[in-house]
This record gives sequence, C-alpha cells and structure tokens, in this order.
Amino acid sequence: MSNRTSERRPLVRRPLVRLVLVLAAIGLFLYGLTPARAEAATAGANAAPGAVAAAAATPPDPHDPGQVQELLDKLVPQLLADHQIPGAAVTVVAGGREVYRGGYGVSDVKTRKPVDPARTAFFMGSDAKVFTAIAVLQQVRAGKLELGADVNRYLSTFKIRDSYPGHPVTVENLLTHTGGFDDSFMGLAVADPQHVETLGASLAAHQPDRVRAPGTAAAYDNYGVALAGYLVETVSGQPFDQYLAQHVMQPLGMDRTSFAQPHPAAVDAELAHGYRPDGSGQTETKGLYGPWTPTGAAAVTTVGDMARLLLAQLQNGSVDGKQILDPTGTAQLLDRHFGPDPRLPGMAYLLEQRNRNGQQLLVKDGDVPGFHSNLALLPQRGVGLYVTFNGDGLDATGGWATQQVLNAFVDHFYPAPATAAPTAPSTAPTALTTGLGKYTGDYRSTRFSHSNLTKAAALMGSVHVTAADGRLTISGPVSRDPQVTETHWTQIQPGLFQEVGGTAQVAFQTDRDGDVVALLTDSDPTIAYQPLAWYQAPGLHQKLALGSLAVLALTVLGWMIGAVLRRLRHKGPAGHPVVRLLGWCTGALLVAATACFALLTADSNALNQTLFLGDSPLLTVVPALTAVALLLTLAMVVCAVRAWQKRWWGVFGRLHYTGLTLASLLFLVLAGAYNLIGTYHVTSSLDLIG
Repeated sequence: MSNRTSERRPLVRRPLVRLVLVLAAIGLFLYGLTPARAEAATAGANAAPGAVAAAAATPPDPHDPGQVQELLDKLVPQLLADHQIPGAAVTVVAGGREVYRGGYGVSDVKTRKPVDPARTAFFMGSDAKVFTAIAVLQQVRAGKLELGADVNRYLSTFKIRDSYPGHPVTVENLLTHTGGFDDSFMGLAVADPQHVETLGASLAAHQPDRVRAPGTAAAYDNYGVALAGYLVETVSGQPFDQYLAQHVMQPLGMDRTSFAQPHPAAVDAELAHGYRPDGSGQTETKGLYGPWTPTGAAAVTTVGDMARLLLAQLQNGSVDGKQILDPTGTAQLLDRHFGPDPRLPGMAYLLEQRNRNGQQLLVKDGDVPGFHSNLALLPQRGVGLYVTFNGDGLDATGGWATQQVLNAFVDHFYPAPATAAPTAPSTAPTALTTGLGKYTGDYRSTRFSHSNLTKAAALMGSVHVTAADGRLTISGPVSRDPQVTETHWTQIQPGLFQEVGGTAQVAFQTDRDGDVVALLTDSDPTIAYQPLAWYQAPGLHQKLALGSLAVLALTVLGWMIGAVLRRLRHKGPAGHPVVRLLGWCTGALLVAATACFALLTADSNALNQTLFLGDSPLLTVVPALTAVALLLTLAMVVCAVRAWQKRWWGVFGRLHYTGLTLASLLFLVLAGAYNLIGTYHVTSSLDLIG
C-alpha cells in the first residue's frame, strides 16, 4: 500500500509545479513590461560591455578610504620609479575628516628609513606661502593691517622705493603676485640654519627694482611674499616663525610643523633628506634655509599636519572647534582677487585657481632643491589633497610628479563629462578663424630677472606663436607637462583659444587700441607672457649667438693650428702678431665663457640649488670672462680701423679680422642683454634688446 502511495505522489504534484512555473513566467514577463524596467532593459541592451561593467562597479567616491588608498598605492610607487625619486607622502581629506594618509619609499637613501606619514617631515617650499596669507588675513581681521594700504605705512626701518609715483605697493598686491618687483632670488639661501640673516635686514639689503606698476600684471614674486610676512612681524611684534607657531600651528595641533631655524630636535630627528638623481644614484641637496621664511625657507611639515590645514580652509577656518580665521577671513583667502581675463582662472590670496574636468580647484605648489609638493583644494566638494616628494626627479620633473598625482586624483574621482563626438571642422573662413596674425610672434614670461644672469633662462623659456589654417600653434612652456613643447589652438571666443583635442585654454589680452599686451594661460595665473619686438626674439638671439660663436671658435682653433704649423716649419709669426693675439685672446675668452655657462646649466637640478645658494664660482667666472673680453673687443675695434687705414695684411686678412671683431661685438651685445657681463647691474641698460 505504501509503495503504491509513494508512486502516486509525483503524479499529483506535477500539475502544481507546472502551474507555478507558468505563473512565474507570466509575472516576470509582465514585470518586464513596466516602463521603468522596459527602459532599463533597452538601455542595457544598447550599452557597450564596458559601460555595463562600469555601471555595476562602485562609483568613485573620495570619501571612501579604500578607494583612495587603492588609487594612490598604484600611482605613487610608479611615479617614484619613473622619476627616480626616493620617497613621498600623501594625505586626502573629505567630508570634514582625513580620509587617507600614506607614506611611500624612503626618507633617507643611506639608511633606507621608510617614510612614516605620521612623523616624517618634508620641506614644504612655497606651500608655506599659504601660511603667510593666513597670517596676513588674521592681522587684517584684527584691524592691524589694511589690504588696500601702502605697505610703507607699516615699515619703519626701510621703505619701498617710490618708483611709480601715485601707484604704491599695497598689502593686497603682495598676496596676488602683482607688486611689480623684479624676480631676484639668487644667493639668498644658506646650507646651515645656524647662520641666517634676519627677515627685516635681508629685505632691506636685497630690495629689488620695481619693474612694473603694481596691480597691472602678475609675476611670481618671492620678495613680495617675504615682505608680507615681515608686515605680520611688524604689526604683531613677534618674529614670523613664532607668530605662526602661536596663531596657526598650535591651534590646529600641527605639532610637527616648524618655520624655526634651526628646527626643534624632535622635528629634525624625523626630517626627510632631499635628493637629486646623479647617474645611477642620488645626491643629497642643500640650500633649504634662509631669511625669507614666509616664502618657504626652512619650513617643514608632515602630511598629517597638512591635513589639519586643509580642513581648516574647507571649514571656515576651524578644526575641532579651534579657529584660525573667521568665516569672512576664510572666504577672503579663497575668493578670486586678480585675473586680467575673467574667462581664465585667476589668483586668490597666494592660492592659484585651476580648472580640471569642470572642477574648480585652488592650488599651491612648492619647489625647493630636493623637495616638491602640491596643496590642492576642491572647495565646492569639500575635498583636499596634499602630496610631497623628497627628490628632484630626472630632468627636474619632481614638480610635475606632484601635478600628476593631483591630475590622477581628479580624473579618477571627478572624471570629465562625456562629450559629443567631434565634428569635422568647417573649412569656410569665419570671424574666429581669420585675423589671427595679430596674435603671432614671440612672448616672454613676466617672471624673469632684469638684474642678474638668470635672465638667460628667457632664451629657452619664452614662447613662439604662429598662425596657419585657422588656428594657432604655440611653441614653448604653456603646459605644465614638461614633455609638451608644442600645442595647437582654435579660437572659441574673440581672443580666447582652446587646445585642439583638449580642454586647456589661453587668452590674449589687448589694450584699447586692440594691440596684444599679454598672453595668459589657464595653467598658471601667477605669470603672463608679454609680446616682444622682432629684435628681442629669443630665436633670433640664439641664431646670432651661435653664428658669432662659430666665427670665434673657428678663428681660435684655426689660428692656433696655424701657429703650430708655422713653428714646425720654422717660420716667424704672421704680421702684426700682437694685434692677432688680441683677437685670439678675445675669442678664447668668449668661447671659455660659453663653455663655463654650459657647465653651469648642464644639470637643471644642480643649477636650481646653485642659484639658491649662489655658491658656484662659475656664477662669477662667466661675467668676469665676458667683462675682460669686452675690454679686449674695444681694443680690437681700434685695431680693425687701423688695419684698413694702414693696409695691414691682405684684403682677406683685414676682412677676417673685421669679421672677428664684429662677431665679438655681436656676441657681447647679446651677452649684455641677458646680464652675462660683469656685475649683475652693469648691463641693465641693454634691456631694450633683451
């Protein structure tokens, strides 16, 4: 019986199972016909496989520590390897807290001591300027400084020269790099923190010329920022480092940050060493101390401490109930205060506006020998990042490495919105593709020295603009990427151009007559590029210098070989040997000066340290050689004239000597235009050419 019962049960249940399956299928079918599900199904069917996978993945979220760490753990070690940098540290804040803090590589190459993100201190370079801006605004909010006031109101031991009557340098000019001071920083750093001049004495002794009216153009200005820090000293009655310790670091709990010289022992014990690549190894850098602490000399910090500063700037000046600026002062710090073209990023108070993927950023990068850092805020997102490296990198790419971290972070968490596929450009001329000739020519950065030999950097740091086929081509450093040396641009608004295939923008500023007075970029609001006359073009100067140098070098070599051959043949010297010796010595001096200059600039990383310290004999040798050559050349001019009057040598000999004299003169005119003759101020009158 039981057997029969057991055999019948399946027969009874099969119709029920079939019924349930049919009802379920009908339900799923009807569910799929609802509008929302039908739309989703259609989208899923039409989506590319990658899009479906991306939709299923966790959306990028900078508030998620795991996501931030995953990105940085892949990125930073690769950058250290690519750029040959020993170590790095990073912090990210979001949502009112520190989301991630990480250390990578080593802080000391010799001991292989790893970077500890909680304890390892790095020199912060110009990121210290953010502290200076905060200190100034504290005194503004306290009523002791006025942003629109002449800085001379607060100075007693020295005064800023009145080079532009009726146009004084104001406190605000110092915070926007618009004070108009010459860029002159060479030799102001020291290797030993025990022997540092006071801030006020250094500013009084090294006051640079004012080379433009204040407020007319931005030009990165270390003197102006140092002066801003000195104003804080003056009105507060405290040395700048002590003021910051009491009014910024202590309230925020930044106990591993110091502007003191020397540093506290506890900070120095955990201080990272800075390096530059040297063959297959690393050489430790120097020149990190000096009197201008408001600009970054001696200033050190940890990424953990910088997280506190980032949070304060994103939270109306407050962290954990500790206030360093009230909301009004914090808003002043972050607001835009200068920018010649409203279509491009401008200057907040010592923070630079940048745009990436539609995100508005405030950025301050810092660069000193062996250390490079980047502080970035995304105020509308409540997000901040600070990254620091202890190496210059191959070919001085340490600063670019910090920018790569920032770019990758923004691209990952705030990717660029999808854009429509580009359409084929029209070949018909329009108002935006014609009349581009007025923008062509050579432009030079406002950040160059009028007073010392660092002006020679303008030979390679200028930009050249050409127009063809309805677009511009710009050759030169308008991109932060050092590998990008030529870019192409189309006009999207009158005077505003966008990079072909990219989002970067440049603008041309014109005067009332429509003449171009500046080229502005969205990559760096602290400088402008000003147009040059044809005879000031660096490309022309390079060709003339090379041509004249070739004449000099060939003459020196040829006459030397000729003298040896004459001696071997037991012949006497050529006619007028003293005059020829004068020409040979002049050429030899100029060739030697060129060789010394090449040695001085061969290693860009080492050159950076040399300029900070001003300690290389070549900085003196090059101007000295050219100064002596100038005296000899003047004598050659007299001899060349006498040679034609007295018919010395044959016609060819006289032509050659005259050509040698002219080559020497031309080379020296160019050397003078770039401050390469004698003392630093001898050739300032040649700025017409240079």
